[in-house]
Amino acid sequence: MASAFSRAAGSYDALATVQREVGERLLGMGKDLPGVQLLDAGCGTGYFSRRWRALGKQVTALDLAPGMLAFARQQQAADHYLLADIEQVPLPSAVMDICFSSLVVQWCSDLSVALTELYRVTRPGGAILFSTLAQGSLHELGDAWQQVDGERHVNDFLPLAAIDAACAGYRHCLEAQWRTLNYPDVMALMRSLKGIGATHLHQGRESGLMSRRQFAALQAAYPRLQGQFPLSYHLIYGVIYRD
Repeated sequence: MASAFSRAAGSYDALATVQREVGERLLGMGKDLPGVQLLDAGCGTGYFSRRWRALGKQVTALDLAPGMLAFARQQQAADHYLLADIEQVPLPSAVMDICFSSLVVQWCSDLSVALTELYRVTRPGGAILFSTLAQGSLHELGDAWQQVDGERHVNDFLPLAAIDAACAGYRHCLEAQWRTLNYPDVMALMRSLKGIGATHLHQGRESGLMSRRQFAALQAAYPRLQGQFPLSYHLIYGVIYRD
């Protein structure tokens, strides 16, 4: 997973349309929160680390992918940098006022563990802001692959009920939203996913490249909407209040 995102560091910002929209909305939900110390958990290229610094926060940028963290450091995106896993944050307890994690925790092996860690490092009175993908995301691609070779070839995302259950021990609120992007062809759609590193990561790196025959079959099986190729995201926004 770290390798997939490291490879995507140079192309990520140009292709991360949904990621940028979601991050901006999540930032807007927390920009008036008090406190200065902020953890950008899963900082990627550091785009939102820079956004938070512009709002006066002291930002610690954390990422599992060395390539992403190196890119963020090169951009001078944050005040401090941590190469680490969200499920094992190498920080003392209660040192952050805000933890911000946009479209990252869906790649964690255990959402509950990730949220527990973010809660641990947040001070009482602080907040955890997170967004994630829920069940149903990328369903058009999964359905098309199912027709081609009987496998879905997309990640399995948690249902909303499971995400809510992972937050159940905390005072929290969740919001759900659907967002669909349209592409001129399947090649552009697949390139956008590869460019942000999101390539079937729960099962590891895909072996080999798509053959011309596979691509043609996928294109033929893919649903169209007014001549376009849609790809949908089931987005969840969460706020956890640190009591």
